[in-house]
Amino acid sequence: MTVRILLADDQPLVRSGLRVIMADHPDLVVVGEAATGTEAVRLVSELSPDVAVMDIRMPGMDGIEATRRITAGPAPTRVLVLTTFDEDDHVYGALRAGASGFAVKDMALDDILAAIRVVAAGDALIAPSVTRRLIADFVGRPAAAAPTPAARPVQGITEREREVLTLVGRGRSNTEIAEDLFITVATAKSHVSRLLTKLGARDRVQLVITAYEMGLVAPPR
Repeated sequence: MTVRILLADDQPLVRSGLRVIMADHPDLVVVGEAATGTEAVRLVSELSPDVAVMDIRMPGMDGIEATRRITAGPAPTRVLVLTTFDEDDHVYGALRAGASGFAVKDMALDDILAAIRVVAAGDALIAPSVTRRLIADFVGRPAAAAPTPAARPVQGITEREREVLTLVGRGRSNTEIAEDLFITVATAKSHVSRLLTKLGARDRVQLVITAYEMGLVAPPR
């Protein structure tokens, strides 16, 4: 399928570089560019791209607020945050705002393109091992400390689904969940799908965040 992409970054060189690279890939088409969060929200409304590749630090409305508005809107546009992980303290906030994952600007270009394709396909970008490290880091910070289970009780899910959610929060893949719980991979996938529906999560990344926020998984000390 062809993935229609909006590039949102206040650095023209970043947008230009990505656009040139994507021109060599027929399945990736840049339909618009934005230099601010406000412009990104407007262009998503006008163009309905499949994926918005979103920087966090932009003048005026930043990428977090833009992500929140885009994912709350009627368009099915998904957001891939593209930032500098070692410098940005707001990646967790962007994921919580509805982003489907993130890529860092010093990643190999092929990996960034692969991330766009994964997000466009409706999946979470972040591999289980990276998910565990990323979310643990941000939830473990004082400004984003996870509530205790008493503060955010898990309601409306079965005990088995609670077990699955805990394992998802630990970064376990469906295959690993199946092995841990002695069930089939298909059953593990079914549990994850039901959790997405019951908890109103957009994708697996948000399930991981939910597991931390509900206190099912404690950040490493």
